[in-house]
Amino acid sequence: MNVNLNPAAPSAPPVALVKDSTDRAFKADVIDASLEAPVLVDFWAPWCGPCRSLSPNIEKVVKEKAGKIRLVKINIDENPSIAGQLGVQSIPAVFAFAGGRPVDAFLGNIPESEVRKFADKVIAAAPPAAAGAGSLEAEIKNAVVAAKEALAAGDLGRAAQIFGMVLQSQPENTEAILGMARVYLKAGEPEQAQAVLDTLPDPKPKGDDYASLVAALKLMSEAAELSEIAELEQKLERHPDDHQARFDLALALNAEGKRIEAAEQLVTLMKRDRSWSDDAARKKLLDFFEAWGARDAATLRGRRLLSALLFS
Repeated sequence: MNVNLNPAAPSAPPVALVKDSTDRAFKADVIDASLEAPVLVDFWAPWCGPCRSLSPNIEKVVKEKAGKIRLVKINIDENPSIAGQLGVQSIPAVFAFAGGRPVDAFLGNIPESEVRKFADKVIAAAPPAAAGAGSLEAEIKNAVVAAKEALAAGDLGRAAQIFGMVLQSQPENTEAILGMARVYLKAGEPEQAQAVLDTLPDPKPKGDDYASLVAALKLMSEAAELSEIAELEQKLERHPDDHQARFDLALALNAEGKRIEAAEQLVTLMKRDRSWSDDAARKKLLDFFEAWGARDAATLRGRRLLSALLFS
């Protein structure tokens, strides 16, 4: 039997503020409920010690707010689907929903004071009840920008969480799909990156971001079967004119993130034999530039080396 321990606030009893939920009930308990008040979703598991430490602090803060924010707890052992869609890779993970959409998140067992600050921020930024679709688009755009900033900073976990939240609301959001694919690519998981990329609706985008991602996946696939870098370097020490080994070394270096070194190897190959394998070195260098992006330092360096060679 549920007992109301807060008779001073009968309009917002604890049972209405804190509840367990499931993947099946997620839409009603979180998406729909967040149209009335912000909802924190605590992804946890019985075996997770930090989860057990964090949970009382979240419940305490939520109850303090007396209806301004709610808490939904989801056991990921029993309900893995939504957590997977949101890119949850470690717990505790807490996501905030407001106005029917994800708006923020944090990972780990943070102190009660930080939980309170997080809740206050979510409450302050929450749209009015039953907000219109216009604000949804603005929220989604802001979330995508934040995810891209996290990705650029190398915070792959944060980027994945935000892109995952966007895709929970808009499964066909092109920017979020490309962003999530790039997260997997940077994490060294090209198969996952390709799987995410394959979810893009037709027609496929024509922008530089898509072209760069496709090119990068192609290059990583080509490098997957190559010999180790050290072995290739030893081959070249013994036989400097082993053009195939130098070409393979460039691909392997690029796969390891050593872009400038990769460009330098291809330019060296061109110096030794411009016509080798139907101008393969120059063509591959152009593939690199497309994958890296026009403003990448390695692209700028490579273009200078290529220009110096072609016009010297």
